[in-house]
Amino acid sequence: MIRALIVDDELHARKELAKLLEKTGQFELVGQCANAVEAVKAINSQRPDVVFLDIQMPVIDGFEMLSMIDREIMPHVVFVTAYDEYAIRAFEEKTLDYLLKPVHPERLAKTVEKLLEHLISDTTRDYDTAPLTRIPCIKGGNIKLIPAEVVEYAYSDPSGVHVVVAGEAFFTDLTLKALEERTALLRCHRQALVNIDAIDQVSLQEGGGAEIRTHGGQTIPVSRRNLREFKKALGI
Repeated sequence: MIRALIVDDELHARKELAKLLEKTGQFELVGQCANAVEAVKAINSQRPDVVFLDIQMPVIDGFEMLSMIDREIMPHVVFVTAYDEYAIRAFEEKTLDYLLKPVHPERLAKTVEKLLEHLISDTTRDYDTAPLTRIPCIKGGNIKLIPAEVVEYAYSDPSGVHVVVAGEAFFTDLTLKALEERTALLRCHRQALVNIDAIDQVSLQEGGGAEIRTHGGQTIPVSRRNLREFKKALGI
């Protein structure tokens, strides 16, 4: 069975597509999401083989959502939309297929054939996603979109991943790897990334590590493993 996730802000559209997928007998539906933030969380946890993704959604559209996913767990992508104007861009980004609403069973059958071929051949899913310009974070039950360039640093702990802006930490469902790949944040530790522009000074330590002090007064470790590449990025 093909593990599938549906992402669409319209409940009716999600239900209709779920029925069509069920009728093919080829899919195990692992979730239905109403927005990109829910979808990123579901992809990280459920690891679907394919995501049927609406393009026009409030706040974060389908194209931007793809930039928030780790390359290593990127599912195949089938765009499902009422507008054909996005077709060229969709295929430029190497998405698997592009379905127009309302989706017809005959057209979906062709998508299934294509998907099965790709899964059998284990074709890579390295989409040409754009840089991540906004980071969706959760604070007090609200979704806050933080421009990537204002982030001082990001870190992970047992509760998840957090980005720090002006001394305030915000939780995000994005992984550190996705932030490293799609933003200018620099890896300094297995559990931390830093904005180079936020660095005030770097103190080298005995044993091969270092410690960063930011302009905001925060201290961030630099591990021995990351020190060489970190110094290279700083030009030292």
